[in-house]
Amino acid sequence: MSDQKKSRVARRQQMEAERKRGKNNKKKNGNSIIKKVVLGIVALGIAVLVGGAGLFAFYASSAPDLDENLLKDPLTSDIVDRNGNIIMKFGAENREFVPYDKIPKEMENAILATEDIRFYKHHGMDFWRLGGAVLANFRSGFGSQGASTLTQQVIKNSFLSEEKTLKRKAQEAWLAFKLENEYSKEQIFEMYFNKILMSGNIYGIGTAAKEFYGKDLNELELHEMALLAGMPQSPNGYNPFKNPERAEKRRNTVLSLMYKHGKITKDEMEKAKAIPVTKTLLPEDQRKQNKDSKYLAYIDIVLDELESAGMMDILAEGVTIQTALDPSAQQSVEKAINSSIYESDEMQAGMTVLNTKTGEIVAIGGGRNFTGRNWNFASSRRQPGSVIKPILSYGPIIENESWSTAHILNDEPYKYKGTDISIRNVDGKYMGPITMREALYRSRNIPAIKVFEEVGTKRARDFAGKLGLQYDKMTSALAIGGDYAEFSTIEMAGAYAPFGNGGIYTKPHAVKKIIYRDGSDRNLAPDPKTVMKDSTAYMVTDILRDVITYGTGKTANVRGLDMAGKTGTTNYDAATMKEKGMKNTDVPDSWFTGYTTEYTISVWGGYKDFKTPITTYDRGRYVPQILFRTVMTDLVAGKNTPRFKQPSSVEEAVIVKGSNPPILASNSTPDSLKSKELFVRGTAPTEMAEETITELEAPSGLSAQYDAESNSVSLNWSYDNPDAYMLPEPVQFNVSVSVDGSEPQNMTTTSENNVTFSGVERGRTYVFYVKAISGEIESSTVSTSLLIEGQTEDDPSMDDQDGNVDNGENNGENNNGNNENNGNNNGNTGDSGNNGNNGNKGNNNNGNKGDGDNTTGDGTGSSGDVTTDPGTGGSDGSGDGTDDGSGR
Repeated sequence: MSDQKKSRVARRQQMEAERKRGKNNKKKNGNSIIKKVVLGIVALGIAVLVGGAGLFAFYASSAPDLDENLLKDPLTSDIVDRNGNIIMKFGAENREFVPYDKIPKEMENAILATEDIRFYKHHGMDFWRLGGAVLANFRSGFGSQGASTLTQQVIKNSFLSEEKTLKRKAQEAWLAFKLENEYSKEQIFEMYFNKILMSGNIYGIGTAAKEFYGKDLNELELHEMALLAGMPQSPNGYNPFKNPERAEKRRNTVLSLMYKHGKITKDEMEKAKAIPVTKTLLPEDQRKQNKDSKYLAYIDIVLDELESAGMMDILAEGVTIQTALDPSAQQSVEKAINSSIYESDEMQAGMTVLNTKTGEIVAIGGGRNFTGRNWNFASSRRQPGSVIKPILSYGPIIENESWSTAHILNDEPYKYKGTDISIRNVDGKYMGPITMREALYRSRNIPAIKVFEEVGTKRARDFAGKLGLQYDKMTSALAIGGDYAEFSTIEMAGAYAPFGNGGIYTKPHAVKKIIYRDGSDRNLAPDPKTVMKDSTAYMVTDILRDVITYGTGKTANVRGLDMAGKTGTTNYDAATMKEKGMKNTDVPDSWFTGYTTEYTISVWGGYKDFKTPITTYDRGRYVPQILFRTVMTDLVAGKNTPRFKQPSSVEEAVIVKGSNPPILASNSTPDSLKSKELFVRGTAPTEMAEETITELEAPSGLSAQYDAESNSVSLNWSYDNPDAYMLPEPVQFNVSVSVDGSEPQNMTTTSENNVTFSGVERGRTYVFYVKAISGEIESSTVSTSLLIEGQTEDDPSMDDQDGNVDNGENNGENNNGNNENNGNNNGNTGDSGNNGNNGNKGNNNNGNKGDGDNTTGDGTGSSGDVTTDPGTGGSDGSGDGTDDGSGR
């Protein structure tokens, strides 16, 4: 082989060797990195374990000693009012102790199946259950599942604070191990059984058996045991007197767990589930009353708040719960709500009184004869009716579009957007073009829905959400308080308070802070938030003042107090009305929510059973307004309540009433045509009315045609109406007649352009006069004459047909008997208008009062048509149209 060939082979061999060495080096380097990472993780794990063990040991060393007295008896906690005076004590004094050997085995099985099925297998900490909880928390988020054993719950309720810190958990674990070493399982179970908070001021399951069923433990049925076993997770929430549906669902969960863990058979489970949860509860008149406790409706709300915050267990820690309760306000509420103002013994009411500025709940009306165990009507939810209109329609449109209170809305036949479903106003009528102010204070449904659809669902939902009212899917029916949404008086008072507080919202709350045994405290009062412009708040408030002055809420008015508010009623659907044989005026709910600068009060009235209707007004629908007025009067007595202050972001302008777009009134504009309205600053009108109508144009083309067959004269004329916003009232026409040169006598006042005059006589000359009128403004008079050819009959009986009065009977030639002054059709007073042949009274077609006298009787008619019997007026329509809601 040549030297050159040998050299090439040698080089290839060398390169191959180097390549192999490189691969081996890479493998070695890779393995080295992996080993380093593994060793690092192991070292870190060891360090964490060592550090964790050290930290655990440090925390454990500072844990309190086990105290048998504290283990067996709950510490007494105090609930105090705003002045620091105790209103209720929570603790051992309301407890019936039951030794372990007296606890039925089935009762123990129900508790263990629900709370700690491995209780007799662990040593204080259930690591198997803890691992499952950790995995659940990774899947569903931290806090989705807990792993506390019964032993840990006894420790937590005896020694440790509610705060969820690493220190507390470490101490809890250490003390649980100590407890298991020093006490038997039976002793620990006995501690839990007698210490656990069941509801309100009820500690221990033995006490709860007496309170809820009036039974000893050995008398309880399976379904009753299951209910009691499930209550500790949410003592107030699963209270069967307050929340029967939630309680039954929880009871059935416990029964399912008992079956799952082999404690009962499937047949036993199904039979127990089939029993209604309320079937064997102790009747109201047999329940034990806590005579040492006051203000139970308010206490109920305090407990609800603690439970919502996950802090019910804190009541076993000997703390002081400071509340915002005002005892004098609470006493006023309880006195008013238990008065005899209702249409029946079964009718109920709920009430919440807030501090407008702070959102503090100063008083609660839970219902008539509230015992602390029955339904709390202040916190229960019902459809709000028209109380919702400022929140879903008018507030958002002012906030987002800067509409003025003078904005014109057309109250006309209307259907929900994109549907064939017609909307109805409560009176079944339409007012035509009206201002936003009038639409709200008269609680018209159609304008409210139009405004809601203009606002849009997103902006309406956002506005309500900031006020504490949460909505999912939005529909137009929600704008008048219908559909699925329901709210409590607490929520509704909270939503209204910002209107009286410059747009600042604070979530309603009864609990202000918690003071611990060591003197430290925890503030629970929510922070205030600005949720709307101060211009929106004030403009809505100014309209709601008119609800009480002119609109649907006059019954709630407190004389001399600057206040605002809104009424609301709800409706039944057609199927329910038919099923129950209800009248159109029957309603399920009535509301009033109102406020001053200092207090906001929301009141609901109705029946616990939704299908039992409110059937009356004074002792039914008006109950919320009466309760509001009564309590508000007490709250402000002897005080100088500040008025609502107009912010600089709002300006007032005097405009021509009904002008669209608004026009400033001029100096010559009559007062009757002026209106003060509010505008967001910078949006007020600048154009001023050049002239206003002080005299109407006269009718034209007046003609009189005689019809011999009917022996009557037909009068016709033409008229060009001016713009309606320039007139104090719609134009009408006054018609009078003169016979053979006699003094003209009034025939009628009509809005039509024609009239028929009957019973004319041949041989006489008639002169007819017509003029236009609008309030105090009138036109010049036009006239036309007509000679009826032929001879006058020589009949003495005709002597009185010339319009002169004979013994107080016919006055005027008109055989229809119209008044001399006619009482006029607008309801103005017809003074001493003596009737003709039919003796008609002062007629009133528009619903205002007319009191024209007649020869046979005197009376006042309103909203009635012309009558034909002597002395009879129209039907009484002088009511203030107080009804409103989702339909009202």
